[in-house]
Amino acid sequence: MPPVDRGPQPVNLPTDWAPDSWRTRPAAQMPSWPDAGALAEALAELRRLPPLVTSWEILALKRQLAEAQEGRRFLLQGGDCAESFADCESGLISNRLKVLLQMSLVLVHGLRLPVVRVGRFAGQYAKPRSADSETRDGVTLPSYRGDFINAPEFSEAARIPDPRRMIKGHARSAMTMNFVRALIDGGFADLHHPEYWDLGWVTHSPLAEEYQRMVAAIGDAVRFMETLSGEEVHNLNRVDFYTSHEALLLPYEEALTRQVPRQWGWFNLSTHFPWIGMRTAAVDGAHVEYLRGVRNPVAVKIGPAVTPDVLLRLIDALNPDDEPGRLTLIHRMGAAQIAERLPPLLDAVRREGRRVLWVCDPMHGNTESASNGYKTRRFGNIRSELEQAFDLHAAAGTRLGGVHLELTGENVTECTGGARELTDADLERAYRSSVDPRLNYEQSLEIAMLIVRKRAQLPAPAAG
Repeated sequence: MPPVDRGPQPVNLPTDWAPDSWRTRPAAQMPSWPDAGALAEALAELRRLPPLVTSWEILALKRQLAEAQEGRRFLLQGGDCAESFADCESGLISNRLKVLLQMSLVLVHGLRLPVVRVGRFAGQYAKPRSADSETRDGVTLPSYRGDFINAPEFSEAARIPDPRRMIKGHARSAMTMNFVRALIDGGFADLHHPEYWDLGWVTHSPLAEEYQRMVAAIGDAVRFMETLSGEEVHNLNRVDFYTSHEALLLPYEEALTRQVPRQWGWFNLSTHFPWIGMRTAAVDGAHVEYLRGVRNPVAVKIGPAVTPDVLLRLIDALNPDDEPGRLTLIHRMGAAQIAERLPPLLDAVRREGRRVLWVCDPMHGNTESASNGYKTRRFGNIRSELEQAFDLHAAAGTRLGGVHLELTGENVTECTGGARELTDADLERAYRSSVDPRLNYEQSLEIAMLIVRKRAQLPAPAAG
């Protein structure tokens, strides 16, 4: 029998909210399905399918995020920019998990804090687009909006929104979650055997030696504790791992919003941690309306155009009762704008005494076109935004409590710079993303080490 929530009394249960009340608000980034009957049939089937996560997992994550707000944990959120159905295979999933485990090991060792591990997967199948259509060689077709909606191939048949793809996406998400849970429960994350997490293609990485020294030090510490206690330390053989995705495709999210026995309120059971993207964060829009009513912890992406007044209105809408662990603000300003745009927001939230978890996304504000036409992100800009974020929070008396990254465990060349100093010419070698450029394993590990070094340079923040 799962544990029953014994937490505080119900909060944020507006009488004017329902899982479908978002339909009365302007809904940005929604596809135009050509067959309303097929859409209704697919949504009815989704409502009958089992959920992907449980309410007690969601509440456990919320408690951990509340601790991160107080500086007692650090959030690591990462994964693909957009999952594809074709990538639902064991090797890709386990490599993605390996990267996040290795990064979390670096952070735990360096920060001396527990890490909240959240993957951008098992549902990251929809992507916002800047335009509804795309033109190539005089042919105009609907934009590719993620495998939940249509296919990336540039043909009329592939680009027609198909509601049955939501059913397929639910199945792929369930298979991904099943495999991740099986790996973790089977000891894949056991600190006694971090060699399970090795990725063969990085044997000669410039960072490998530093990482292996860290692993050896942790192994020595584990053996020392077990020698003293005379028995194996069993709580090191597994970790908590949670899922997240952008709650973009609202009909899908609504279909998986459920009430559960012995709990109050509604839960989005498609993921533990849904977030709202920058393009759909209008206070009076459909996405804010939907997420304000679910009990999950939620996040919202904050871009450079957001003003203090708008941000405070968003906080009022999404967390009016100031519930611990409820709201995460993920700022993504760009290295060139963060010093100007972030401090007024930090000051406004601190002045109002609102309880939020601040997280930095140093990826999305630093996208550009390389000299050879590839969409890329320069590691130097990613690093700069992240380092500036730590400094700005320290100056404002607030706390940066996490990082949000697009990354992969594969040997891709999509972001330039980093340990191997990838150049624009290297992008042609192994550019595989169909949407946004991702950090590869080495660059991801370098970010984790950068966080540790940067935090060590800052004065210790006040507790609470």
